[in-house]
Amino acid sequence: MGARGGSGLYVGRGTAALLAALLLSLLVSLLVLAALYGRCRQPPPPARPAAALGPDPGVPGAPMGFSLRRLPPHLLPLHYELELWPLVRPGEEEPFGFSGQVNITVRCRQDTRTVVLHSVGLHSHRAAVRGPLPHAGAAVEVEGLRLEEEDELAVLELREPLVAGRRYVLQLFFHGRLREDRHGLFLIRYTDLGSSRMLVASQMEPAHARMVYPCFDEPEMKATFDIRIIHDPSYVALSNMPAIDVSEMKDENGSLWSVTTFNTSLKMSTYLTAFVVCDLAYVNRTERGNEIRIWARKEAVKNGYVDYALNITGPIFSFLEDLLNISYPLTKTDLIALPYFGEGAMENWGLLIFEEETLLYLPSDKVSDRKTAIALIVSHELAHQWFGNLVTMTWWNELWLKEGLASYLENLGTTFVEPKISLHEIFYDRIVKPVLSQEHDIAVRSLSESEDRLNGLFALITLFDKISYNKGASITWMLSGFLTEKLFTRALNSYLKEFAFSNANQDDLWTHVQLVVDAQDEVQLPASVKKIMDSWTCQSGFPVLTFNITTGTISQEKIHNKKRENSTDFYNNTWIVPISWMRNGSSQPLMWLDNSSKVFPEMQVSESEYDWILLNVNLSGYYRVKYDQLNLKRLVHLLENDPKAIPAVSRFQLLDDVFALRKSGYIEIEAALELTKYLAREDELFIWNVVLVNLVPDSMDGTLKNYEVYPLLKKYLLKRMLPIYRYYAGFIRKNVDALEDDYFAQVHLGNFFAKACWLGLQDCLDLSSELYTKWMDNPDYKIPFLIRRTVCCYGVAVGSDKELDFAWEMYKHNDSTKEDKDILLFAMSCAKESWLLHRSLRYGLSDTQFSSRYIANILDYVLSKDIGHRIAWEFVTENWSFLSERYGKGLLNILQLMGKFVNTDVQIQEIDGRNFLLCNCRRGSTRGFCYPTSPRHCTNEAGCNLKHFYRDDGKRAHSCCRFSIIIH
Repeated sequence: MGARGGSGLYVGRGTAALLAALLLSLLVSLLVLAALYGRCRQPPPPARPAAALGPDPGVPGAPMGFSLRRLPPHLLPLHYELELWPLVRPGEEEPFGFSGQVNITVRCRQDTRTVVLHSVGLHSHRAAVRGPLPHAGAAVEVEGLRLEEEDELAVLELREPLVAGRRYVLQLFFHGRLREDRHGLFLIRYTDLGSSRMLVASQMEPAHARMVYPCFDEPEMKATFDIRIIHDPSYVALSNMPAIDVSEMKDENGSLWSVTTFNTSLKMSTYLTAFVVCDLAYVNRTERGNEIRIWARKEAVKNGYVDYALNITGPIFSFLEDLLNISYPLTKTDLIALPYFGEGAMENWGLLIFEEETLLYLPSDKVSDRKTAIALIVSHELAHQWFGNLVTMTWWNELWLKEGLASYLENLGTTFVEPKISLHEIFYDRIVKPVLSQEHDIAVRSLSESEDRLNGLFALITLFDKISYNKGASITWMLSGFLTEKLFTRALNSYLKEFAFSNANQDDLWTHVQLVVDAQDEVQLPASVKKIMDSWTCQSGFPVLTFNITTGTISQEKIHNKKRENSTDFYNNTWIVPISWMRNGSSQPLMWLDNSSKVFPEMQVSESEYDWILLNVNLSGYYRVKYDQLNLKRLVHLLENDPKAIPAVSRFQLLDDVFALRKSGYIEIEAALELTKYLAREDELFIWNVVLVNLVPDSMDGTLKNYEVYPLLKKYLLKRMLPIYRYYAGFIRKNVDALEDDYFAQVHLGNFFAKACWLGLQDCLDLSSELYTKWMDNPDYKIPFLIRRTVCCYGVAVGSDKELDFAWEMYKHNDSTKEDKDILLFAMSCAKESWLLHRSLRYGLSDTQFSSRYIANILDYVLSKDIGHRIAWEFVTENWSFLSERYGKGLLNILQLMGKFVNTDVQIQEIDGRNFLLCNCRRGSTRGFCYPTSPRHCTNEAGCNLKHFYRDDGKRAHSCCRFSIIIH
């Protein structure tokens, strides 16, 4: 042992081991406590009244420690006077900018000599402070204005402090650039009636209003707005409120501009302000005093593509008003379809903005899910007029209060205007299943997130996910289920009335639900509403219930992957679980599991094989169920003899649960397959879809490599698929339009046919060849949309070069839509002969209009085929010089695919040196290569991405590369 040199505390090995054990014990204890008590944090103590607030530490001087998340509480905005001037005229060339002026009336809540508000990407060249009001001519001198771009702040330093309790007007002049990334105020270029055109639009959520005008860009800082837009006279200007005046003005050069002034807005958050300057057309209708206008390209309006949206918007508004018993507070609502909006849709009060594809319904969409998709997204955005606009979450950490509730209501609104759709089935298929599957794989976060984790825009954006939308809707569905819809809507009405034009958090919602529960005797709960619901919103994941029907015992644990995790991993999460259940086909009273395990004597069964129990009927709760072998055997017997004895949604849930539990190691595959024996009698496509998704993966050709599994899978599934296949094939051959109202055929029939053909069902292959040949004989013939992708793929697969060449010729047609082109690219990759696959790749090189993105797409499709890896590799290496010369930086699309098939040192050497040098980098078992910034120079200092790779000498590499590709 060497000398104990150096300073500090020295401990021996025995002491160190003891300390380590103590630390480990402490860590485990903390984890246990976190699991037991890690519910939503209590709200902070209520803020002192403004009059009680003392001067902040920065008087005189600036307040310290500005937060990126929250502004200092010194000022409260009351009213904005906002003028925007987008400097865009038809036919003019870029760059395009905008200028503006904002006057913000604020109430000072705490003496301060510093005004802090949000601003990013704007040049604020002048600022003034008027007041205190109502003194005419009074002002506070501004000593300095600085922009803190990193924190997205504008800071005004004042010579004298603003005084608590007084009102002031902040006046700022600014200008900026119109963006093209669909954030803030941006420019869109599009084509209409054969001409190139431009429009200006906005997207402010979650924190982009600060890119358009200096503001207090937080959802809780609501205010009213007077908005004025200056624009070219050939355009129309739209905003949240109705226009009350359009006048003219001349600029300093004498050029004429129009000035549109809008009525004063309702009190709202900055993320809901909206502006559009455009040359679009509209159709309109009035419903209960609300003028509804649907705007789109003139060509789309002329052809009637917006008529369906117009027909359903008014009825959905009326449905929501009647359901919530709260009238819509505006007199006009614009829904505008923007080309290339990219955000899906945005619920701005009075001016709802949609991606064009989500609002337009074309005649060719008749037998597709497009109509339902439009109804869903319109219902979702209209639901936000109450949840999000009228009542807004206090902060983004409880985003689910608007997105979850809107996702819940979108299904109610859709089934109201499309009553042939089953609410239970569409809700489970669209909402519950996707998020259960995601949380099954990885429980990323709780529904109500802690504020301290939201420390930037990126963190805010990550909240717009399946947890906020789908899980939020799912636990809302569960809450409505155990309360009854009548009590739940009564609670929503109370909540909306209390917090109208204000903000709320989830505890406010629980309080109003509790008030309704306390006012009646019909529904009795095992705990307070807050305690029940916090168990679902304040911890990640969900429970799996294990049910023993012999003893009537139900236990719960947090779902986790038993295959991956060590058996000593500790899970002590518990939920208060509502259990709807059925016994021998009869619904039973709701039960509650409020501990980790509980015995329910009512659920003990007899020895009769006909005595069975089903939990979570119609998926009323957000959890999975693991049955014991006895009950599972009885359910299998029941399904084989009378599948309709179990509701369709519960059959779906049974299969979804067993496959998910098998995936995570709770049960064996044999148990899951037992439940599929009855499938020859299953006539619901959405149930078949969950089976095929689990047994036949998306990258189907990879399964062919397991030559023992494929024939068994084929034999097992095909004989069970035949009855439902024949049913739908009859419609395809005779009257496909009859499927117009079959939602699940529109959503799942394409996948079902694709799997049937892949499994080698001869009639599926024959039907594909028959319809593809019919199209070749008559290019005006339309292959049914539902199975177009499958038909084109297998039409080429069973054909020859003639079928491939036809696909290419149709791809080049100018009237081919983006979706059609993608289908044809995919079809070309379905060729079974190597030389035909190589030809499909070479076609891309022969067309100068063929972008790098399309080359990448066809490569990706070819790579997904069992014989495609070698062909794709040879194509890229043989044509590297040509690809590099033609596409330049666009090669990124192609290089990103190379990690899929570059897996040997020989292959890396083959591509190294082709017009540029690739840096070969390693980190552990992961190898990669990158495109260095210096095209012909790859040194030790030119390693790959700083975060992922190391140099050959073991030191961290410099981040000099444009991009890198990981190879496993």
